[in-house]
Amino acid sequence: MTTQTLAIEMKKIVKQFGEFRANDGIDLAVKAGTIHALLGENGAGKSTLMNILSGLLEQTSGEILINGEEVSISNPTIANKLGIGMVHQHFMLIKDFTVTENIVLGNEPKKAGIIDRSKAEKEIIELSQKYGLDVNPNAKVADISIGMQQRVEILKTLYRGANILIFDEPTAVLTPQEIDELIKIMKSLTAEGKSIILITHKLDEIKAVAQDCTVIRRGKSIGTVDVASVTEQELADMMVGRAVSFKTEKKPGSPKELVLSIENLVVKEKRGLEAVKGLSLEVHAGEVVGIAGIDGNGQSELIQAITGLSKVEEGSVKLKGKEISGFRPRAITEKNIGHVPEDRHKLGLILEMSVAENIALQTYYKEPLSSKGLLNYKNINEYARNLIQEYDVRTVNELIPVKALSGGNQQKAIIAREVDRNPDLLIVAQPTRGLDVGAIEYIHKRLIEQRDKGKAVLLISFELDEILNVSDRIAVMHDGQISGVVLPEETTPQELGLLMAGKTMETIEKNRQESC
Repeated sequence: MTTQTLAIEMKKIVKQFGEFRANDGIDLAVKAGTIHALLGENGAGKSTLMNILSGLLEQTSGEILINGEEVSISNPTIANKLGIGMVHQHFMLIKDFTVTENIVLGNEPKKAGIIDRSKAEKEIIELSQKYGLDVNPNAKVADISIGMQQRVEILKTLYRGANILIFDEPTAVLTPQEIDELIKIMKSLTAEGKSIILITHKLDEIKAVAQDCTVIRRGKSIGTVDVASVTEQELADMMVGRAVSFKTEKKPGSPKELVLSIENLVVKEKRGLEAVKGLSLEVHAGEVVGIAGIDGNGQSELIQAITGLSKVEEGSVKLKGKEISGFRPRAITEKNIGHVPEDRHKLGLILEMSVAENIALQTYYKEPLSSKGLLNYKNINEYARNLIQEYDVRTVNELIPVKALSGGNQQKAIIAREVDRNPDLLIVAQPTRGLDVGAIEYIHKRLIEQRDKGKAVLLISFELDEILNVSDRIAVMHDGQISGVVLPEETTPQELGLLMAGKTMETIEKNRQESC
């Protein structure tokens, strides 16, 4: 590999925050016109390294070369001039602006000192057609899908002339169909001569799109491999530093008494339409019931109804035989329900508060964390330190803002908070969204551990592998109803897909008989 063939070289990059080294002498070399994956556990230092390349942070030491020339990237404006653009995991869009207004923001074409909207729209249409990024330039960002918002982010970087694109966990919030579409887009961009760095921990995606992969572990570069010549297992083991199991080891469940009983539940969504339509479901102590389904089929409203965040229009929700529908969220929590919400940023954490304060959110008003209405920070911090150690939450200390943690460590903090309360029913929604294989393995073990302690676990996930791996029974939701209940050992992803699309159990049984 010669310097001329490299779009990017980062040599011995160190980034220090106080005494903590987020990047510790990392090397990265990206060939021009290729997709280069950056793989590592949550908190390994991937995003820090890319924030340095995109000008959001400055390295403590080390050098950066773009197309063989040494550069100093002290801010995002310089990165833009060097042709570097970053598509962030959490989109940087203004929801009340149109697609066009978001894309040209800060680089608006002007005519006689006034923004030339027609020229801006024309340029965006041409750009979107060139790269197969179909968007409606006049649509308001608040009204378009997540996948479409991501296209807007990509067009933003291309509009500014980016030749090097950084994608930070680009598929974490996309549907399978949107992921397939994004893969096609990335391949078309490199066919046009663009170079892409893909930050991810989804090994199947690395195998699908990347030519090379650099693995980072705890701030250090472990090595760069040719993706075609390694297996997913080898990549996982490199990333974590030990053999990783993709299959959660568990003994068969032994369901006991009924914990959660839902009968003929009706819940409306924000527009007043029925999202949950006469749904019935049971979860027993000592079992994991997984709810599979395509996003938007009433799963969110179901969770909100159980946890008191949405009104129950009809039907009942009973915990150990006692009605809990109509109770306020705290009253339901105090009935011994734990809730790991689907959106950790909006519903699970207060990002500006410390790790310790977030861990105490469910119990801060009780002794020993407070007394006579006054918080006892000594006890709060000690409580957090114990859980940080027990649940392997990787943080400098318990006092830093929780927003400074990686997504996986934020999720571990929420799970620590909820599981430590020893709930009879643990509701977990999308527990491993955006997490690496090591964190996924850890969280799955914790869920099975709760089941084995005789707790009832309700798991809601869009990841079929996760549902099949962890559940004892699988209930499939379609259009606000349960379209079927199956056992993981007796079904397949294809059968689940049919149920998710609205097919009945009669159809599934017929298919099974025909295939025998």
